[in-house]
Amino acid sequence: MDRSSHARSRGFAPALALAAAAALTLAGCSSSSGGKKADEEGGSGASAGKANTPRMTVALVTHQAAGDTFWDIVRKGAEAAAAKDNIKLVYSANPNAGDQANLVQNAIDQKVDGIAVTLAKPDALRSVLGKAEKASIPVVGLNSGLADWKKLGLMEFFGQDETVAGEALGKRLNEDGAKKAVCVIHEQGNVGLTQRCDGVKKTFEGSIENLYVNGTDMPSVKSTVTAKLKQDDSIDHLVTLGAPFAMTAVQSVEETGSKAKVATFDLNKELTGAIEKGDIEFAVDQQPYLQGYLAVDGLWLYKNNGNYSGGGEQPVLTGPAFVDKSNVKAVAEFAAKGTR
Repeated sequence: MDRSSHARSRGFAPALALAAAAALTLAGCSSSSGGKKADEEGGSGASAGKANTPRMTVALVTHQAAGDTFWDIVRKGAEAAAAKDNIKLVYSANPNAGDQANLVQNAIDQKVDGIAVTLAKPDALRSVLGKAEKASIPVVGLNSGLADWKKLGLMEFFGQDETVAGEALGKRLNEDGAKKAVCVIHEQGNVGLTQRCDGVKKTFEGSIENLYVNGTDMPSVKSTVTAKLKQDDSIDHLVTLGAPFAMTAVQSVEETGSKAKVATFDLNKELTGAIEKGDIEFAVDQQPYLQGYLAVDGLWLYKNNGNYSGGGEQPVLTGPAFVDKSNVKAVAEFAAKGTR
């Protein structure tokens, strides 16, 4: 089967009339750091040159929770691709899986030309993604859902293998001489976060347990981690699953006088500074900017060129990569610009 017939078999014919997209009004949450509304985004970080292809409308629907700045980096990459590709980007997000599904349905109802979506809780999105396929709207996945994107009929996926990333971190803990670790999960039911901790457990030779915290309430995160450190002074490593939670974990370590070291998944500009200072040992970077950029650009490439990365069979991996004192200065320059 050639690529075009393979795409058609998934139900991804070129998108419907562009005129319908002009009336798009999707409801969503605002960016946690910029306070941007979920409406048309221009994207000021695009590279030189701009497509002269017909205007497209793409909906980017994530499971961002308030206060999680990781998604600002994803969104910045998506905006840069949109600006380059003459795309009207509509961003919306909700950490509740049912509400995220409703946002996808809104995009379908407005007849967008493409949808990029995260699959933190894939089963909750199964039905609505089937409706997108029936409507011949191409859908790509990003960030969460590597194990499920093909099952749900998506055309492409951009992200990292969370299990592999977790296994790599577990090996790094062994190299650092860790004996007892805690993996801090900030969102229950998120398959990607669970896979990270499971991956760490698979390769880590010491003992590790999961600690669940409410990621939408940072004071609560701090109090829960602090209480755990006070309860068990043999903990020598805290593993967090996002940059804001790593910075909070550092505060808990300082407050308790614990000797525990902090390692984390994901970066932001504040975290690179903490690595330089030695407050955080290392981070596993999945390049969220690249995920957002490639997801939006992938929809443009499919509509205008008939291209799709991985041939509909393989994901495009954006990580994992370790950032520590040995390379943080080089990475910090780009993190300050919001591209790493």
